[in-house]
Amino acid sequence: MRFPVLALAAFCGLTSVAAAQQAADAVAPEAASARAKAEARPVLAQDWMVVAAHPLASRAGADVLAAGGTAADAMVAVQAVLGLVEPQSSGLGGGAFLLWHDGETGAITTLDGRETAPLAATPRLFQDSAGAPLAFFEAVVGGRSVGTPGTPALMADAHRRWGRSDWALLLDPAIRLAEAGFAVSPRLATLVAGDAERLALHPDTAAYFLPGGKPLAEGDTLHNPAYAATLRVLATQGADGFYTGPVADSIVTAVQGAADNPGVLDKVDLAIYRVKEREAVCAPYRVWQVCGMGPPSSGALAVGQILGLLQGHDLTALGPDNPESWRLIGDASRLAFADRGRYVADTDFVPVPVQGMLDPSYLQGRAALLLGDDALPEVSPGTPAFDHTLLWADGPTLEQPATTHISIVDSYGNVLSMTSTIENAFGSRVMAGGFLLNNELTDFSFRSHDGGVPIANRVEPGKRPRSSMAPTIVYRDGAPVLAIGSPGGSSIIGYVTQALIAHLDWGLDVQQAVGMGHALNRFGVYDLEEGTSAEALAAPLQAMGYEVKIGPQTSGLHAIAIGADGLQGGADPRREGLALGN
Repeated sequence: MRFPVLALAAFCGLTSVAAAQQAADAVAPEAASARAKAEARPVLAQDWMVVAAHPLASRAGADVLAAGGTAADAMVAVQAVLGLVEPQSSGLGGGAFLLWHDGETGAITTLDGRETAPLAATPRLFQDSAGAPLAFFEAVVGGRSVGTPGTPALMADAHRRWGRSDWALLLDPAIRLAEAGFAVSPRLATLVAGDAERLALHPDTAAYFLPGGKPLAEGDTLHNPAYAATLRVLATQGADGFYTGPVADSIVTAVQGAADNPGVLDKVDLAIYRVKEREAVCAPYRVWQVCGMGPPSSGALAVGQILGLLQGHDLTALGPDNPESWRLIGDASRLAFADRGRYVADTDFVPVPVQGMLDPSYLQGRAALLLGDDALPEVSPGTPAFDHTLLWADGPTLEQPATTHISIVDSYGNVLSMTSTIENAFGSRVMAGGFLLNNELTDFSFRSHDGGVPIANRVEPGKRPRSSMAPTIVYRDGAPVLAIGSPGGSSIIGYVTQALIAHLDWGLDVQQAVGMGHALNRFGVYDLEEGTSAEALAAPLQAMGYEVKIGPQTSGLHAIAIGADGLQGGADPRREGLALGN
């Protein structure tokens, strides 16, 4: 049986002071959630919970859940608000991956709302006239980097499958905020100031983020009537109103009319876009099954490989303060990233050895490389079982740490984990219809071949670029016990893996797990989060042979643990999100 918060307080015989605090928390849940995050405590609930990257988005989702909506309904409201108040990270102009656990059937479904390359794109899209790769921001800023957005179609598809609430009403909170105005958050103001030079390159973007030529300041009231108008079209016409008609026309005009760097996205690319249901990728880890999104995302494969490589080591006994734990985690991550770079791309275009990469015997052989005492001197891709007459070259990509993550559990037992993005902060810096357009095409390799061998993640018409997004649902004995994910570019894989180990192996609650200092190794350099306990690992890791770099880490982990005694939510203290529940 589940108890409302106040009834539970009385039932447990809390003191009058504690009961008074419970009553205050019930009246001001945002303040209670913010206090719990500051004190590194999880938010507790019995019936439902939502964790998102901005308080206004969390509130929109909480209102939907409190009114009897499903997690899919709440996601629509949350994402619509995030696209307004956190425009640098996600929105209608981007794409997303979604995991859904059905509370009635127990089935897991994964939906691919990733952006697609325009039909006019070629493998040389990001090369100069001599065939040399462009510099990253030469490719990003403008229309060239814009892929066909997938988020609106994904929102509509999830609502069609699992929603109970009226579609139009779910967009109302974002419409009201766009018309009435909202306060610019500290994070948005900081990022606008830091990117002002690029934001100034496109007139509509400059007018919105740099009014009067000056960056938005924290606390400014920002209105977006154009976004409200777009949402009203979506409310009345559904996703079709986005992919055809005046909204689609405005997107194409903005992309092709970006004078400094025009793109090739056309109306037909929008008209033919479809969300794809993919098979979930699930990997065993001790007593759990860790499930996520398969290709074109590398997230679930890489997380599953890292955990599989660590199966034979007692991380619980080693603990989080032991440098040996981090040697194992770091080199397991390097091995997974080597495979990722060689093999993972959109399976509609490239055969990816998903089963071979997660095969226990393959991972056991790779894990033998971890049996030493020092850092691996070098790491190469392995040879998982598949047709090796199909050769692929390594294709490095530069993924940026924008993006956002939403975790939701509803009162019907449904669990949603969704990561969405426009890639780089502020995407292409091109706006249409009140929202920013993605630069997702720069997640492709800028090179098409290496030594005459094709690169799996090269640009091709209609293809979806490889991603590191790792929305995750963890199961035990067939029941979901954790929903988690994070933004952070290619660091997402490390953020999610570390939080899983912290919670599952080291027994940290979800707030402690998402808040602990980060130590990541993708390509050989060990990145340690400055100002955290992770800095203490620098000397011992250097002694093991690692190059160490200390700096900031911009994760945005949002997690919900599900247990017999209720729900526990954790929101990353590095960002502005909150967990709200009842």
